Amino acid sequence: MRPPPPRQPPPPAAGGARSSLSLQRPFLRSPLGVLRLLQLLAGAAFWITIACSKYQGPVHFALFVSVFFWLLTAGLYFSSLLGKHELVPLLGPRWLLTNVLHDLLAAGLYVAASGIMIDQTRRHDYCNLKQYPLPCAYNAFLAASVCGCFCLSLYLLSALYGSCRRCRGHRDLV
Repeated sequence: MRPPPPRQPPPPAAGGARSSLSLQRPFLRSPLGVLRLLQLLAGAAFWITIACSKYQGPVHFALFVSVFFWLLTAGLYFSSLLGKHELVPLLGPRWLLTNVLHDLLAAGLYVAASGIMIDQTRRHDYCNLKQYPLPCAYNAFLAASVCGCFCLSLYLLSALYGSCRRCRGHRDLV
């Protein structure tokens, strides 16, 4: 014979409860939250501009850098926005340091990517004439160079902001 069903649901387990997603509004309004959003927009403009042009050679590296750091920045932004950075076991307590190192690495590689795009713009300046009949990637490379330099400045600015917060003894982003 089976026991009768319980009338009340059992109490939830203390250790097994999942926390719900909550939007971290202070991060949205913080300087780093705004910088991350601008980095995502400028990074997307950079790699879309490159991807829409006929590219070859070292431009592949610039495209790799832009897409790679766009994806990493999106991951950092959304994990910080949703407050889920503590789910990463090694980086959770060092989240500010992780963000600073990410920004410094991104800035360093964006220096190389922007340099490649500036070099490619100079190499294609011959087709910037109105009389040139063939398709030319000069304008796309010029726009990508500007976007790359803008991304570089945004990553440097966020690295500087995070470093200042770390030097003042803060451990969180906001």
